[in-house]
Amino acid sequence: MPMNIKYATRSDGARTAYGVMGNGPPLIFTPGWVSHLEVFDETEGGRALATRLAEHHTLVMYDRHGCGLSDRDRTDFTYADDVRDLEAVIHTIGAARIRLVAYSSGGPPSIAYAAANPERIERIAFLGTTAGGVAMSTEQRAMLAAVVGLVRAHWGMGSKALADAIAGTFSGGTATPEFVAEFDRFQRISVTGDVAANLFEAILNVDVRDLVALLTMPSVVVHRRDDQAVAFEEGRKLAMLLPNGRLVPLEGTNHIAWAGDVDSLIDPVIAFFAEGDAAPTKGAAASSAVSGVRTVLFTDIVGHTEMMRRLGDAKGREVLREHERITRELLKEYAGSEVKTMGDGFMASFGSVTKAMDCAIALQRAFAVHTESRPEPLHVRVGLNAGEPLEEDGDLFGSTVILASRIAAMAGAGEILIPEPLRHLLDGKNYVYADRGETVLKGFEDAMRIYEVRWRE
Repeated sequence: MPMNIKYATRSDGARTAYGVMGNGPPLIFTPGWVSHLEVFDETEGGRALATRLAEHHTLVMYDRHGCGLSDRDRTDFTYADDVRDLEAVIHTIGAARIRLVAYSSGGPPSIAYAAANPERIERIAFLGTTAGGVAMSTEQRAMLAAVVGLVRAHWGMGSKALADAIAGTFSGGTATPEFVAEFDRFQRISVTGDVAANLFEAILNVDVRDLVALLTMPSVVVHRRDDQAVAFEEGRKLAMLLPNGRLVPLEGTNHIAWAGDVDSLIDPVIAFFAEGDAAPTKGAAASSAVSGVRTVLFTDIVGHTEMMRRLGDAKGREVLREHERITRELLKEYAGSEVKTMGDGFMASFGSVTKAMDCAIALQRAFAVHTESRPEPLHVRVGLNAGEPLEEDGDLFGSTVILASRIAAMAGAGEILIPEPLRHLLDGKNYVYADRGETVLKGFEDAMRIYEVRWRE
């Protein structure tokens, strides 16, 4: 399943691109030194890594300022600017608490954000990263200065040199020429030479070691013993500074998370977050409690990314605000509870299956009226499912939610889709259906018959 690309607005007005896939507790994976969501999603290793992390989580990945699909006009290269990306994404996805994978150069901004907002971070895994303050000899600094100069003077040759250095070997063996070439292309598409040079220089000089002691949440440091980009000693020192952290050493030289043996790198991260699922939360007997039978509704604007590119940030945001206003007014009218908003979509729950269906129909009719009366259309897909989801800190999880999300993703513009069991719950009600046939949804073994609910009068 490809990532759903969305945009978050930072405190300074810049736009940060982020991708979402999967369902479950929110898990944010920070970018490496450069990033590009579309190119990453096209690589075999990138898809493998994202798929593993999204098996039991709502995975969120993003492009840092100056890279990929995010705004490219970066002039501030301090780690504080990277913090703005992270806080904008967290604010936009609307989660009260998140799980965080601080990968590579994402370590320092993650440390800074978690130190300032400890109540927002449930658990944090550090992957091949450092808190900074790396001691270097005069010769080492001269060599790195020469690399920065090459990158700035000729990004083609500079990117190739970095690709050979960072991706030259992984998992204890030699990288294929194809992978090195792929990583070289990834770097050059992700960022310009000037921005790459400035980012590389800033990464070498960052130091947030004094903030690590403020990270009291459970944490783990996963680091390869022969990591060729960030020395293992940096991971060991970080683990020693963390009040509630531990170190998981791994064999191999691979620094790039999606190269080589992805599973060996991601397995300890997934196991660490699974510990949080089993542990009781503060003020509760368990991390999740059954919330009772609920009807879960998902909405999503069709063509959101294209709309934002076509209209620009200001006008695009006006359309999003109208979408939010209509949705929230109708949720209130039909006794629905807003669970969270994902920027261009909503997740809501209802105690009544009939009210949920009436709300879905009212939403589509309201969006149709908007489309007829405004220059910019609002085409929205809606999917519903009923069951007993798990509830934690105001969020809902479990197979009921996952199935509702999968069904919503199947819908087209202006459509409402439901599974056959939900239709049975609505027997005797005055709704009109169209049989869409059986399909096997990702993560579910048995085929499910899907129905479209007709709402146009």
